[in-house]
Amino acid sequence: MSSELTIQQVAEKTGLSPHTLRYYERVGLIPAIGRASSGHRQYARDDLDRIEFVARLRSTGMSIADVQRYMNSPLDGSEGVSERLGIMEAHRDRLKARIAELERFLTRIEGKVARYRERLTR
Repeated sequence: MSSELTIQQVAEKTGLSPHTLRYYERVGLIPAIGRASSGHRQYARDDLDRIEFVARLRSTGMSIADVQRYMNSPLDGSEGVSERLGIMEAHRDRLKARIAELERFLTRIEGKVARYRERLTR
């Protein structure tokens, strides 16, 4: 892979649309992307890693505001690290609660499936 990728290549690799990639840049979820002399975005490997991480956070339900806070918190001081830790702990707790809720739903659905299968085999 070359060190610079076009927005189309990044879209293909991440499954995000070019519109979403531009939005992530505009709202500060990813840093400003370098530009070629033509003005087209040129994504570096570090950009791709960050985009994939942001996409994972979003796919697990983290709000844009929390992703912004997380991504914009500095890592060079205890205050920034504490803020990132707090954001991740809160998100982890929300995910655990959601997983528990989904497991309860799955148990009920499995019960219904078992009852329907039983009816079909009578």
